[in-house]
Amino acid sequence: MSSEPARLTRELLARCVFPSTSPVTCALSGGPDSTALVALAVADGLEVTAAHVNHGHRPDADRDAAVAERIAHRLGVGFRCEHAELADGPNFEARARDARRALLGPDVLTGHTADDQAETVLLAMLRGSGATGLSAMRPDDRRPLLALRHAETIALCASLGLNPIEDASNRDPRFRRNRVRHELLTLANSIAERDTVPLLVRTADLLRTDDALLERLAGEIDPTDARALAAAPLALSRRAVRRWLTIDGYPPDAAAVERVLDVAAGSVSACEVAGVGRVRRSNQRLSIE
Repeated sequence: MSSEPARLTRELLARCVFPSTSPVTCALSGGPDSTALVALAVADGLEVTAAHVNHGHRPDADRDAAVAERIAHRLGVGFRCEHAELADGPNFEARARDARRALLGPDVLTGHTADDQAETVLLAMLRGSGATGLSAMRPDDRRPLLALRHAETIALCASLGLNPIEDASNRDPRFRRNRVRHELLTLANSIAERDTVPLLVRTADLLRTDDALLERLAGEIDPTDARALAAAPLALSRRAVRRWLTIDGYPPDAAAVERVLDVAAGSVSACEVAGVGRVRRSNQRLSIE
């Protein structure tokens, strides 16, 4: 490796957080972020397998898979391609994400960058999320590039002579994340007269710390104790109810949480919570029927 690619690789690698043990599996779409992920994992001395998911919904999906395989071979890592036959249509982004998770497993490394983090914060704001949602992605060694910028992954690929693809669906305005990326962030930068990505990332970092404290305090409340729930500060009682009624990673919505708190306070004797059941109060205890 010549001096300039080696220098850039060292500089970016110093800001990454890779697992300390091998082997690892890296998600490789063939784009610059995931290509940089594999290249930096190799530079960190890890034994890498690159895994590509062919969603099969675009005419050039097979081309993308071929490019990803070529990149993997160029970087000297193992490669596997998984297939998820997804039909285009509503909630495609969420369905594709769920398919990738199912096929690649929970321990796969992904190439999310600070730009993705900023977009996630804005998407959470558009959903009306609280501190947990606005905390966005939690930095860990499964997202080693979270401190890097997308422009830096592009620069690394160019420096190494790698030719990643640009997924045409990344500009499809049907997908909300694309509009946030190409329209909302651009407008925010113009209004702020600066790059707002670091500001949004900092907001997520600050809220994540607050969120962790509130979660710890909420964990000390017994959500089935109606008196304790009604007496607790609202920020904690809401969290206690949400923790209690989260099913398979899906928490109840805000309106349902408020209905349960009304039951705890004695305003009503019971309420329905979609996907959970009927929450009833009896002898100062809450139970699910």
